[in-house]
Amino acid sequence: MGKHQKRIAAPRSWKIERKTSYWAVNPTPGPHPKDRSMPLLLIVRDMLKLADNSREAKRILNEGKVIVNGKVRKDHKFPVGIFDILSIPLVKANYMVLLDRKDKLSLVEIEEEAASKKLCRVNGKRMIEEGAIQLNLHDGRNILPGESGADINTRDSLLISIPDNKILQHFAYKEGCKVVVIGGKHSAQTGEIEEIRIVQSSQPNVVRIKATEGEESFESREDSLFVVGEEKIEVPGLGIA
Repeated sequence: MGKHQKRIAAPRSWKIERKTSYWAVNPTPGPHPKDRSMPLLLIVRDMLKLADNSREAKRILNEGKVIVNGKVRKDHKFPVGIFDILSIPLVKANYMVLLDRKDKLSLVEIEEEAASKKLCRVNGKRMIEEGAIQLNLHDGRNILPGESGADINTRDSLLISIPDNKILQHFAYKEGCKVVVIGGKHSAQTGEIEEIRIVQSSQPNVVRIKATEGEESFESREDSLFVVGEEKIEVPGLGIA
């Protein structure tokens, strides 16, 4: 990853003006890929409008006024990505990061109670020392679920408390579960899985989704889906059901 980022060449998912200046902030390597996250400074200055320039935004961060996933973050280049929780206690505001219908990162305001929980997708599962199971989550977290880990599989979703990473709910990836699309033509659409079609190649499986009322059913790649509930959408603050 280069040291600098031209604003005109920034990822299309960044909701920033392209021609107001030459440079933008380049995120440090972190828990999210570059095209699915934004540097914290751009969120504070360009999206929330809490500062007029980068100097003011850095001061806000250095004073510890911004919390990401339950932890104070002072690094202005820290990448904030999908389903991260952003809290600003000084103005009593809490936000969840999501992709909108235009495949751009956006902030959805949520209640304070919902800000203590975070949705994570299980991207990996492996055995470590003494037979313990470790789950690798989409935002770089690694957690040890204990005995409940035997029932959790990759592509399942977990609703965890932050910052202590306790599992509150487990949503299995299966036909009939509720999902939200994160990226592509159907970004931000929600629905119910009708069919999981196994592809006999290196390409991801294709999933047919029954859309919410008023929209046609559609297909999406398996790796673009997040499970958000089984009988109903149960993610606090999702706001796009």
